[in-house]
Amino acid sequence: MGSKTLSSQRGPGAEPGYGRPSLVEHWHESADRHLTPTKRSLLAMWISFGTTWGAVRLITHGIRGGWLPFGNISTGGQHLHHYNFGIATLAGVGLVAVRGDERAVGHPAVASVYGAGTALVADEFALLLDLRDVYWAKQGRLSVDVCLGILSVLGTYLTARPFWHEIVTVTHHHVTSAAKRRLAPAS
Repeated sequence: MGSKTLSSQRGPGAEPGYGRPSLVEHWHESADRHLTPTKRSLLAMWISFGTTWGAVRLITHGIRGGWLPFGNISTGGQHLHHYNFGIATLAGVGLVAVRGDERAVGHPAVASVYGAGTALVADEFALLLDLRDVYWAKQGRLSVDVCLGILSVLGTYLTARPFWHEIVTVTHHHVTSAAKRRLAPAS
């Protein structure tokens, strides 16, 4: 966008009857002012992970409870777990990363797809760990704990990113200084 914001580039009549930017455009302006590309991608990934995980849990409960008009996805009589779709999604994102298309790598849309794929896999972590369908069993709670842990760690990182970077820098400086003092020849 450069130095001009959307609201300063828009003319009268941009939003029917108001002549000012829409709410979504204000959100984009705020994101441009406060989020680096890395922060934007991390935020997109975090939101996508949480949204996908919540939606998958809702859908699985709806299928199990019989209040959704559809059931499990099967092919050839074999149930397809949602981690299968997550693995395929992560493989696609990996292909984008390996290809190295600079416009795509780090793009918030790619980060969103990565977050969704990760949620699909993490939600069935207990199944993959035990290689048994324990989704609704007591052992399946591990998947919920893993997903909550991922959301918590990403949220903690995102809310205090400058602090964590300074902690890493200070710690690195402290450790390397201490190591240099120990390795210095005695006078």
